[in-house]
Amino acid sequence: MTESVAPISQEDLARELRAQLAVITGGLAPDEYAQAWWDWYFNLARAPGKQAELAQSAFQAVADNFSFAAKAAAGKPVAPAIDDKRFAADAWNQWPFNVMARGYLNWERLVNETTTQVPGLTGRSADLVKFSSQQVLEAASPANHLLANPELLELTREQSGQNLLAGFRNWLEDADSMLHHKPPTGAGEFRVGENIAATPGKVVFRNDLIELIQYAAATPSVHAEPILIVPAWIMKFYILDLSPRNSLVRYLVDQGHTVFMISWKNPNEADRNLGMDDYHNLGIRAALDAVGAIVPNAQVHAVGYCIGGTLLSIAVADMARRGDERLASMTLLAAQTDFSEPGELSVFISPSQLDMLEAVMHKAGVLSSDKMGASFALLRSQDLLWKPMVNTYLKGKREKLNDLMAWNSDGTRMPWRMHSEYLKQLYLQNDLAAGRFKVNGNPISLSAITLPMFVLGTEADHVAPWRSTYKVRALTRSTDYTFALVSAGHNGGIVCGPENPKRRFRQLTWNDVDTSLTAERWLEAAALQQGSWWPSWSAWLAAHSGGPDAPPPPLGNLAAGYGCLGDAPGDYVRQR
Repeated sequence: MTESVAPISQEDLARELRAQLAVITGGLAPDEYAQAWWDWYFNLARAPGKQAELAQSAFQAVADNFSFAAKAAAGKPVAPAIDDKRFAADAWNQWPFNVMARGYLNWERLVNETTTQVPGLTGRSADLVKFSSQQVLEAASPANHLLANPELLELTREQSGQNLLAGFRNWLEDADSMLHHKPPTGAGEFRVGENIAATPGKVVFRNDLIELIQYAAATPSVHAEPILIVPAWIMKFYILDLSPRNSLVRYLVDQGHTVFMISWKNPNEADRNLGMDDYHNLGIRAALDAVGAIVPNAQVHAVGYCIGGTLLSIAVADMARRGDERLASMTLLAAQTDFSEPGELSVFISPSQLDMLEAVMHKAGVLSSDKMGASFALLRSQDLLWKPMVNTYLKGKREKLNDLMAWNSDGTRMPWRMHSEYLKQLYLQNDLAAGRFKVNGNPISLSAITLPMFVLGTEADHVAPWRSTYKVRALTRSTDYTFALVSAGHNGGIVCGPENPKRRFRQLTWNDVDTSLTAERWLEAAALQQGSWWPSWSAWLAAHSGGPDAPPPPLGNLAAGYGCLGDAPGDYVRQR
């Protein structure tokens, strides 16, 4: 007797085909790129003026190539460019390398001119054409290839090829790490709970999604109002508790604050159906209940980082809807609430692209950290892909990991349902900014938020562009609102230590609901300050707290059901 096989639905078949296609394309949607290039070709074909400009530019590029080659052939060193750091070394001034570099730069300029400012080309198509052409251009750069790079050839001659042998060993190590899911070489020097994520504390609550860490007091008295930090679940929380000099947690407890930290579980296939409501209910709401039981009769300063800040905004709006007044303030660090301008990540956000990603996640149940990391690397392929490859495999130099780099290699996964909801409802549909987002079936509005707010953006952020994070001012109704902008990027701008002469920041406060400025006007009005933003934020927290004269609360509250379950940093952070 044969068993009947359930028929495969058309939807399941389409999803499976997309998942298989994603293996070949690296998760990119080929139909969308094909449509973008066809859109480019069609509009360029209808623009004789643009064609004439390109023809003239092409002629000038060819003429410049011949002219430059003639000068270089005369034997006198000639620099291929004045202000391009890729070809700044004197070795690039010699023939034939200067000719190759000059030809590449002319070709690069021509490609950029050809693929930009095409009349009639839609913004979406223009972004995809620019993104894909940039990948080709950077891959073709002579600086990224041994035989075309005189610096690499000279290094190889000086070392009798030892750099290439060392690079091959590095490649074998990296291949082994990738195949066997090992941390990168050098990451073993940073041990969670020993020299990173080492601020003393206890796990005081655990459920199926979070562990809640309460850190031990470092001062004889503290501010009465505790701080609850909501990190992003796309990363492990200890980016905010790295080595002691870079630990925001340690800095806060040293300033007399009682700090609680959410540590998210690293989900696996069994957690595929965890959704946004689960992250809200089992995450922030459960954590706030625990904090309230351990430190009763005190309002809480809530802090959200990256998408943890987005979730915090959702939770605070829901609390406002329910009349929950347990919060004293909210701080958003590099967190978006309006996704109408998501920045460079927009190339990965579209219905077609999300269908591809959803197919991959549905099959595996989760989205792995290496796939997320690969997408971010493509946005900065020269700095995050090609330069490290040249240094590691051609120069044979293994970059020594610091605490932030070691943390970055310790990635997390995201469950299928949550990530699909997050991308579709927030990035694609912008439901949160539009007032359509629902929590447990109830619509929420950011305009219900009236708490004191401290919002921070970072200048070089390609994950949450600062002009996008700035938009939360217009969405909320805070009468005590501070926006700060710090130098560096999404992670480096946040993790900068209390004393950092390389950092600078701007800050401006409004004490009413209606005053606002455009992002550009704000940039002009906010005075530039040198150093880390940490002391300024600490002063802001202190100004919104009672005096630091309260006795430190006990770690946990066994009578209320929140006993100590183990030492910080807990178990969830160690999950791989």
